[in-house]
Amino acid sequence: MEKLTINSKIILNNGIEMPIIGLGTYKSKDGEEVVSEVKWALESGYRLIDTAKIYGNEEGVGQAIQESGTPREKIF
Repeated sequence: MEKLTINSKIILNNGIEMPIIGLGTYKSKDGEEVVSEVKWALESGYRLIDTAKIYGNEEGVGQAIQESGTPREKIF
């Protein structure tokens, strides 16, 4: 059995590789809370950020991605 790491991925049915380990933002408050959490995750090597419009924090997630310096195309 392969050991899971922050870089472990799964191949979806459409051939796209998706990171297995990610950060969920469901209960993160928009603003500094979610910005800080997402920036920390990206700096730590996370490349999967689970977000949805219904969470109400997409502005902060976007801000964190911009400020992180991680290219958007590297984030799932």
